[in-house]
Amino acid sequence: MSALQSPDSSCPHLDQAPLQVARTSTWGAILFAMCFPGVMACIYFVLLPRLDLGSGAKVVVAVAYTASKIIQFAFPLFWVICVERRRLSFARPGTGGWRLGLAFGLVVAMLIWVLYLGVFKNSALLASTPAMVHNKMSQFQIDTPGRYLLFTLFLAGFHSLMEEYYWRWFVFRELRQRIGVWPANVLSSLAFMAHHVVILAAFLPERFWSAVVPFSLGVAVGGGMWAWIYQRTQSLYAAWISHLLIDAAILAVGYDMVFVG
Repeated sequence: MSALQSPDSSCPHLDQAPLQVARTSTWGAILFAMCFPGVMACIYFVLLPRLDLGSGAKVVVAVAYTASKIIQFAFPLFWVICVERRRLSFARPGTGGWRLGLAFGLVVAMLIWVLYLGVFKNSALLASTPAMVHNKMSQFQIDTPGRYLLFTLFLAGFHSLMEEYYWRWFVFRELRQRIGVWPANVLSSLAFMAHHVVILAAFLPERFWSAVVPFSLGVAVGGGMWAWIYQRTQSLYAAWISHLLIDAAILAVGYDMVFVG
């Protein structure tokens, strides 16, 4: 498996794999990576809240969320280094592709706020959403402005980078090598969308067709754009800066819903 080449050397590089892993095993790893986030989202957004966990509910949810993220983001490295036994090297971020990623991120972030302020903020569609968002924030112990800000820095900053590494660098790249660029783009983006369906359904339980489906399709389109940016620029960081800006805009909407009103 050849190393990834990038014009600005801003992607992790993989050396030639000394170990030939069975094709079925590799497909198993890809399918696991595609399904795991959705399964875990079902556990800590659907299953655990329905259980009578008493005073320990918040701790259990927080532990489940943290454990799922550790497993999710460690898996690609485990597979590449321990199973395929390839060497992995990281390069400094370059400038190639940043303008494209920045432009897409800013446009979508502004669109999110235009739609929120102009259409959704005082609409019946989101009438019960602030209370549900606050309830979920309480479960994750981020129901104060300070804690929510720290969570925003984590999710928009670090977590968005980890998602780009997971979904674009690992899932999309592995699929691309097996089924081609555009099929890989579509399939990885739909898989990226899957766990967002669960999350959105938890916040909008009575608005599946009117809100969950269109918002989820928007997530899939975003994933497709980030895969396209990654493919075009060969820069993980170009997709990340776009992802960061969009996540920050969404989390700012959440702050406005709960703490400003």
